[in-house]
Amino acid sequence: MPTGVKKQNLPSKICPACERPFSWRKKWERDWESVVYCSDRCRKAR
Repeated sequence: MPTGVKKQNLPSKICPACERPFSWRKKWERDWESVVYCSDRCRKAR
């Protein structure tokens, strides 16, 4: 039996650089509130 949350129920945000939605990732678990960009490429291109 799987545990956890379905992908469709994960929180998401809109990246200000590329205007695309991106979802919560396990590596962002501790600092999801401070995540702004979807990738390093978008962060550098701001």
